[in-house]
Amino acid sequence: MNDMAPDDREESLLSHLVELRTRLLKAVAAVVLVLIALLPFAQQLYTWLSDPLVARLPAGSQLVAIEVASPFFAPIKLAFFVAVILAMPVVLYQLWAFVAPGLYRHEKRLAMPLLVSATLLFYAGCAFAYYLVLPVVFGFLTSVTPENVAMMTDISRYLDFVMMLFLAFGASFEVPVAVVILAALGVVDIAQLKQARGYVVVGAFVVAAILTPPDVISQLMLAIPMCLLYELGIVAARFVRPQDAAAARAR
Repeated sequence: MNDMAPDDREESLLSHLVELRTRLLKAVAAVVLVLIALLPFAQQLYTWLSDPLVARLPAGSQLVAIEVASPFFAPIKLAFFVAVILAMPVVLYQLWAFVAPGLYRHEKRLAMPLLVSATLLFYAGCAFAYYLVLPVVFGFLTSVTPENVAMMTDISRYLDFVMMLFLAFGASFEVPVAVVILAALGVVDIAQLKQARGYVVVGAFVVAAILTPPDVISQLMLAIPMCLLYELGIVAARFVRPQDAAAARAR
């Protein structure tokens, strides 16, 4: 066996570190460029984000800024969050370009569809949260507000709440990708995935109870899609390792 010389190993490690730095710089540059493009529209972005709550507040009510600098920093924070989401395809491509040379051919065929699917599912989760979940959540919260209490939400805390929901729903919509990865690694098979349905349903409702406000409707709006996406993951997992399925049938 021919071992790589120490100098060759150091040179290989150095080249990998240089490439990693280059990829990271490109990813950061993509986020910064999108952020710069969004900054002039930061106020409009925040207005758009606050519509689901403002539309359900009593007439004359509005969001408030408790901290002195929050009217300036909250829209910028939102613009940065949106920039990261919009630049995610570029960030994931840089990650892919760095690790792809070390992957086998069948791993490359699987990795790219998974990256694309993960990105689209995250976007779908955020859109689901904004257009369907937030109106229900804020409709519930405004309906349970006592009559002698004026609901005046701070803009920074509102942003944190909505971003948390976006991340929760975006991550929850990655269930099919997680199922496919587990099947591709051989951790589970289709039979085990089907047997775990009951645990998945219970886990989905537990996660929904933790991540969503304390109303049943919003919890159902997270738990039910997670269960359906799990079933979608089982269907997709059937096509991941057809050679293993054939070997199992042969045995």
